[in-house]
Amino acid sequence: MTERIVLAYSGGLDTSVAIGWIAEATGAEVVAVAVDVGQGGESLETIRQRALDCGAVEAYVADARDEFAEQYCMPALKANGLYMGHYPLVSALSRPVIVRHLVAAAKQFGASTVAHGCTGKGNDQVRFEVGIQTLGPDLKCIAPVRDLALTREKAIDYAEANSLPIVTTKKNPYSIDQNVWGRAVETGYLEDIWNAPTKDVYEYTQAPEFPPAPDEVTIAFEAGIPVKIDGRAVTPLQAVEELNRRAGAQGVGRIDVVEDRLVGIKSREIYEAPGAMTLMTAHKHLEDITLEREQARFKKTVDQRWTELVYDGQWFSPLKGSLDAFVDETQEHVSGEIRLSLHAGQAVVNGRRSDSSLYDFNLATYDEGDAFDQSSARGFIDIYGLSAKVASERAARLGEVQSVDDVAKLK
Repeated sequence: MTERIVLAYSGGLDTSVAIGWIAEATGAEVVAVAVDVGQGGESLETIRQRALDCGAVEAYVADARDEFAEQYCMPALKANGLYMGHYPLVSALSRPVIVRHLVAAAKQFGASTVAHGCTGKGNDQVRFEVGIQTLGPDLKCIAPVRDLALTREKAIDYAEANSLPIVTTKKNPYSIDQNVWGRAVETGYLEDIWNAPTKDVYEYTQAPEFPPAPDEVTIAFEAGIPVKIDGRAVTPLQAVEELNRRAGAQGVGRIDVVEDRLVGIKSREIYEAPGAMTLMTAHKHLEDITLEREQARFKKTVDQRWTELVYDGQWFSPLKGSLDAFVDETQEHVSGEIRLSLHAGQAVVNGRRSDSSLYDFNLATYDEGDAFDQSSARGFIDIYGLSAKVASERAARLGEVQSVDDVAKLK
């Protein structure tokens, strides 16, 4: 029986060419697997037919948009997933859902190997292969672009020589990855980190310098998940898509960052994530009024570690699963409504309400009706500062403190 290899197929140049390369190099039959995570563009049927025309013996396509939004983007929202405080894990989140479909297809079609189109300098090679090893430990992985040093120029020459049904061009200088959660752009002119992004980089967002009138939006959450926009029920996918349109029209969600890649290099990335950044802003503000102080403080540590694990390709790891359980528990009372103004590149929260809010007007007010017992403050301060006071007295007794300036130097 002829060996079969499952290929993560995007419908683009590199993976279309990889079908023939893999077949020629290994003698195996290639099964192309395309997964729709909201990247837009061509229909799944068009992509499926192109894979067959390029030599695939089978072409498996999956509409995973709802799955991606519900099972991957929403956990990231609940964990406030921003890598290095900037990046909303656009590509990192899509890889594990693609991996699930690759492994399922390998079992369905009797393949022993999974192939992907990643290079040796990026994070995605790790995300794909670690995920595949975890879900399908008996499967092997190959990466033609990385392992055979197959350049874009070689890919274009191969496609033209074999009359493959794919548009070939050397004009686009950027590497682009996109899905419903956002869009990532790198390489080309952007590799000089002094260069400002040019207008042609952006697609999901309009220029914030010339915005339309402000757009006010109210987002309702239940247990950390958006369920309504302006009173209309929405699914997670619909919430992201609508806010991509509305916040994108206002230039919200443009990100320019030099980030630390898993492989040890720094890389300049441009991201557009209007829906993700708007939802994350709203979610953080709702947590501010519904999470208890110490719980909220500790969750920031968990959120950061969760984000690092996902960025580093550890979606299926035991630790990430344990952190999921903690994050989910914290979201029990994260329900309510957040009102935002979308305008000129900013999503600004200007209203909050929740039946599970910990904000008590009578405790917070300075006006008539103040229920806070201010007479308790003196005793609280005395006890709160007691340990520092005792340490300072010891320093003075031992002659370690000569002046007020010396006190500040004590460790």
